[in-house]
Amino acid sequence: MKIGIIGGTKGLGKTLAILLKQENFEITITGRDENIGKIVSKELGIAYSNDNKKVAKENDIVIVSVPIATTNKVIEDIAKSLQKGSLLLDVTSVKVGPLHTMEKLLEKDIEFIPTHPVFGPRTTNLNGQVVVLTPTDEQKEGKWYPKIINFLNNNKVRIIEATAEEHDDMMAVVQVLTHFSYISTASAIKKLGINIKDTRKFASPVYNLMVDMISRIVSQNPILTYSIQEENENGEKVRQTFLDSAKELKEVLTNQDKDKFVEIAIEATKNMDDIQSALGRSDKAIDSQNHEISMLKNSVGREVAIQHIYSEEIHIGILKEITPDFITLATGKKEKNLKIANIRILNDEDLFQWNLANKSIKTHSISCVFPKNSNENIIKDTIKASVSNVFDVKVTDIYTGEQVPKNSISITFEIQSFENSTFKDVEKLLKGFGGIIR
Repeated sequence: MKIGIIGGTKGLGKTLAILLKQENFEITITGRDENIGKIVSKELGIAYSNDNKKVAKENDIVIVSVPIATTNKVIEDIAKSLQKGSLLLDVTSVKVGPLHTMEKLLEKDIEFIPTHPVFGPRTTNLNGQVVVLTPTDEQKEGKWYPKIINFLNNNKVRIIEATAEEHDDMMAVVQVLTHFSYISTASAIKKLGINIKDTRKFASPVYNLMVDMISRIVSQNPILTYSIQEENENGEKVRQTFLDSAKELKEVLTNQDKDKFVEIAIEATKNMDDIQSALGRSDKAIDSQNHEISMLKNSVGREVAIQHIYSEEIHIGILKEITPDFITLATGKKEKNLKIANIRILNDEDLFQWNLANKSIKTHSISCVFPKNSNENIIKDTIKASVSNVFDVKVTDIYTGEQVPKNSISITFEIQSFENSTFKDVEKLLKGFGGIIR
């Protein structure tokens, strides 16, 4: 199947190109900057065109992924070029406008689904992501809608079906109100002359999570966040309500009206859905932060495997130092500084799979003399559990012949590891048991 993404050289459009390429679709992207288009085309191994109408004519599915303010214009430009039986999607965060434009301009034999992937350009897979679909009843009856539903289900996407009006009402809170309040908070901190890094020294985990979320929003393309505010028809009402609420709360505090403050706080709390679930989710987020920091602190001086969460590159080395923001990893003769916010520690299974893919398995046999009543299986299991980088341990021989002292037994273990140094560690462990290496 051929998919054309108009505006696929940057942002969400590029992310969709990457995700759909992984599904083995034939992808063509467009973009106004031909140089960037060719670079992205080469990088992703997909086609590039600077002709939106040509792409609309030649593809089975066309996805419009351009700024909100230009979405309707792009739909208007390509409407007559779409091939019969094709499907048109747009992926903006406002749905009423694109829906009306599609209804007005598209021929009856062209299907359309105004769509909102509720995730950003940093997304690396579809599993667990949210996608809102806002088709008309007529479009639900078409050939494309069940195919889209099936594709999203197969990729474990959480699907929300709504009218375009319902979507925009919800986004007025989910995006417009959230972005407005977060950017306002960031702006207030700036006007107070406060350094965010200094506040983190005094901060609770909840504050750090809040600042991280604010940073995530304010670091987005400001033209995009402006468009979200401007294009949603409910935006002005939501922003005014926010300002009215803030003004009311300020006046209550200025007047030292404790009873009114408590009343407002209780009423707001009642409207916050399932508080216990919210506390549980936030506890998990806080625990996750603390758990990884504790693991890093306990690993100083030891070998660790670290994966960069965006590039997915894996770094293996000795953890030399940890600061509030960075770790220093010694890899051979070099040292690397990695930002803690951008990494995760690989668990044993992840590390094993990486070693399996990147290193050869080395095998070494060790024979050791023990007292005759020693249990070879206990020793074998202890080696596997106690010595790092041991892949497998087998007992290959048990010997009580002339070369072994009376009341003793010789046990031979076959050790498999990715590192030669592991075999020395095994010998050290066996000697610690009182064994004598043969």
